[in-house]
Amino acid sequence: MLGSGAMAVVGGWILFFYTTFCGLTATQAASIFAIARVLDAVASPLIGHLSDGLRSTRLGRRFGRRRVFLLLGLPLLPSFTLMWVPGQDYFYYLLTYVFFELVYASILIPYETLAAEMTDDYRTRARFAGARILVGQVAAIMAGILPKWIVDGLGRESADTFLYMGMIFSALFVLSVGATWALSWERPPSAATEASRTSNPLRSLLPNLVSTLKVRAFRLHLALYLGGYTAIDLFTAVFTYFVVFALSGSVAIASAMLALMAGAQFVGVAAFTPLTVRLHPGPAWRLAAVLYAVGILALGACWFAGGPTAAALAYVAVGLCGLGRGGLIYIPWNTYNYIADVDEIMTGRRREGIFAGVMTLVRKTVQAGAVMVTGAALDAGGFVAGATAQGSGAVATIVGLLTLAPLALLVVGAVASYRFALNRDTHAVLMREIERARAGATAPEDADAGRIVEALTGQPYARLWGRGGSSRPTTPSLLVPGGSR
Repeated sequence: MLGSGAMAVVGGWILFFYTTFCGLTATQAASIFAIARVLDAVASPLIGHLSDGLRSTRLGRRFGRRRVFLLLGLPLLPSFTLMWVPGQDYFYYLLTYVFFELVYASILIPYETLAAEMTDDYRTRARFAGARILVGQVAAIMAGILPKWIVDGLGRESADTFLYMGMIFSALFVLSVGATWALSWERPPSAATEASRTSNPLRSLLPNLVSTLKVRAFRLHLALYLGGYTAIDLFTAVFTYFVVFALSGSVAIASAMLALMAGAQFVGVAAFTPLTVRLHPGPAWRLAAVLYAVGILALGACWFAGGPTAAALAYVAVGLCGLGRGGLIYIPWNTYNYIADVDEIMTGRRREGIFAGVMTLVRKTVQAGAVMVTGAALDAGGFVAGATAQGSGAVATIVGLLTLAPLALLVVGAVASYRFALNRDTHAVLMREIERARAGATAPEDADAGRIVEALTGQPYARLWGRGGSSRPTTPSLLVPGGSR
């Protein structure tokens, strides 16, 4: 509810709100988004890294190393409303946006590790991921349809629409995060996890960040994640502009289309939850990308053709986009749940938090640049903030940002999907090899198991379980009397 809800509202409406009701240029509005993303990208890996080691503290043992962050961030969630107060200056919107981004990250980064903390079963983690994304789609549907309901209730289009929406979502965030804290759990740590505490978490942050990129499955996972999510971010950032200025629609029509898209995303997530297990992540991701690409191209064709028929067909195109987006959203967060298992066979440690932090750092850095480029491109194309109509150059720029840029990113993700080898079958082999390594084995069970593990890790088997670098595990099976290794 928080993760998808906040991002659906921000992604779909923040640039439009800033440029239409707050007197900011597109470049100023995009700069707020970009600055907040960069700061958040720096904070996110630190939050994840600290949560990995928090069990060694009294606070972490009492409330859980992940769940305690949900509890601490709970009273700060109403700050979401402050972002939508109209009539303020640039620095007000910058400070309120940055503050909420940091609150958001302090809750979401630890939360993203909970599926792996709660179970080690492949199918159960997949169901957790599916349930999580499905609930997120409910929030996304609300983000699409609430503005229309509020506009209908007020009888006019005004900044108050977004202020009331911010208040409603703030209340939902408090309720949902409180319920998540109360109803989730963390498994007792293994001996290997307990032994991986660090005495100086800040000093070890940078080496841990860099070490995540040594995991081949994680590098390919980032390509899938960025290819799909950044394509969605760019599309969403300009979609309202596209409806209003390219299709000659209104905020109410854009709201209805976003709600339709979110509803289709819900169906897409429900469909891709079993499909990803059956087809495996790579083929499933490509299927989702094709659906999304067809929808994007159809929207471009609607603008090119024009007329009432094309406007009606735009709803069909939006539905296709939603189905594809459902898969692109679900698949990376499903596969993320198993990345820490690949890392464990390399290092002998459980580091879900640092991987969540690196994912956020990379994505939000890229996202900040992409949105900044979007704002600059709109201004360069002749976009006039606050105008009721835009020139042909501005409209062409909007259409290009909606179609060409996302399609290029989908191609990048599709290339990576052919090399991504982590799936239900290879994960089962991986978990058997982890159990054997915990028992002291130094060679694979057979040649096939060795090849699978090396394909996932990108490292020779002889260098795994901390044998090839400084990240050596300290487990009972490696200890001998006297404490030496």
